[in-house]
Amino acid sequence: MRDEEKDPAARPGTLRRALGALSGLLAGFGALATAELAAAAVRPQSGPVVAVGGAAIDRTPAAVKDWAIRQFGTADKLVLQTGIVVVLAVLAAGLGALAVRFRRAGAAGVLLFGVVGAIAATGRPDSTGLTDALPSLLGAVTGALLLYALAGRLRHQRDESDPTADPAPGATGAFDRRGFVLTAVATATASTAAGATGRYLNGASGRGAVASRAAVVLPRPGSPARPVPARAGLRIPGISPFVTGNTDFYRVDTALVVPKVDAGTWRLRVHGRGVRRPAVFTYDSLLRRELVERDITLTCVSNEVGGPYTGTARWLGVRLADLLAECGVRPPSQGGPADQLVARSVDGMTLGTPVEDVLDGRDALLALGMNGEPLPFAHGFPVRMVVPGLYGYVSACKWIEDLELTTFDAYDPYWVKRGWARRAPVKTQSRIDTPKPFARPKAGPVMVAGVAWAQHRGIDKVEVRVDDGPWQEARLAEDAGRDTWRQWSFPWQATKGGHTLTVRATDRTGAVQTARRTRTVPDGASGRHSVVVTVE
Repeated sequence: MRDEEKDPAARPGTLRRALGALSGLLAGFGALATAELAAAAVRPQSGPVVAVGGAAIDRTPAAVKDWAIRQFGTADKLVLQTGIVVVLAVLAAGLGALAVRFRRAGAAGVLLFGVVGAIAATGRPDSTGLTDALPSLLGAVTGALLLYALAGRLRHQRDESDPTADPAPGATGAFDRRGFVLTAVATATASTAAGATGRYLNGASGRGAVASRAAVVLPRPGSPARPVPARAGLRIPGISPFVTGNTDFYRVDTALVVPKVDAGTWRLRVHGRGVRRPAVFTYDSLLRRELVERDITLTCVSNEVGGPYTGTARWLGVRLADLLAECGVRPPSQGGPADQLVARSVDGMTLGTPVEDVLDGRDALLALGMNGEPLPFAHGFPVRMVVPGLYGYVSACKWIEDLELTTFDAYDPYWVKRGWARRAPVKTQSRIDTPKPFARPKAGPVMVAGVAWAQHRGIDKVEVRVDDGPWQEARLAEDAGRDTWRQWSFPWQATKGGHTLTVRATDRTGAVQTARRTRTVPDGASGRHSVVVTVE
């Protein structure tokens, strides 16, 4: 008797191929559900979709990452995960169709994808070891067994009066329909239950962290921020508010699953070159120190000219310079052997900050609070770094757990390995918030307004140009400090027709925002923001 998998007379018809594809989808669903459940026992980040997504981010060229951020904004991670699931679904359907005739080959294909997921999980920067491979492997074994069983129900049934007879050539319907339906329903039901249980348990794993954040009572700052000047925020419709709310603050990072760290178990280790007194700090020990409160504008290096990835918040934290001084750290200008401070996150991210910048007197903080509340999880709870004047990828480590003093020659952090610059001071930039591009305002008085920033240098002047006309000075809102952005406005007597509005800023060093247009890689975008409007 010949094996149906090798029987050319038993080639599947359209119905069986379609049911085979459905079998592949059900097996893939079962594999992911099992992996989700297994990840609850290991850690949420070890799930195959998260692991493969993280590996994809790690290996994606900087230009492609930059494009994804421009196109999808903070939804880039959802788009990536959705794309991975869609690709897996297509491949699962293909393996299912294959398994109708080549059952073992289809099942082996599912196992192969499990190996890929396991390799991705163990190769992530935050991997805890071989245990991270378990969810992908268990999911793959489950998926392979399910596909093998479902495909078996689609095999041709033999004539009961002659069990040795081959199926009739071209036969397409003589398979165990009832058995297939029962197996498919059982697979879908069990997979749904496993996936729901895994998702619930993964959510429960972060409840301790949620409770620890809810229990935090931030002390009053020993060095409070001065009140925001009344005229620092202009009352102009469409302009960005001076303080960006926590829910509106931009988020750009590589974490597909936002880490939820329990403040009670969190630790920060300080060590490395020139650290004469290595130390480990707890969250409570930081809360007991003198806390500093400052208004600071952060900017992402992925922010295009005129882009949205900049915002201002009131941060509360510990002076990083004081903490490092207690550990015996000296700046390079005073003979310290380290010129780079490498910050490590619980998700494996590494950022490198110039030691000289951290110790030069600016308000570099280990932040615990944001706009009057403990840091949101998405913005780094329990502790993150905030260093005014530097782009986030070299200074704003979220979910921080380790600070190592080293040198730029000895170590390249995550983004530097991928083509970004080692040192990245924020460039002088400005943006037109209103009118929006392609707006159609009425002829007459039109208020042009926006924000300008040059953190740690401050903004001295903003100018606006209409078409190719002369630069005209805009009105600046009251200054709230050199580490924050500054609002500006320009009353324009608009005339009918199409017009191009362009803005440029001058910082307090006298440097004028350049007209030379560059992309964000390797050290931030430059150029002048323009909007085109049609006046009616």
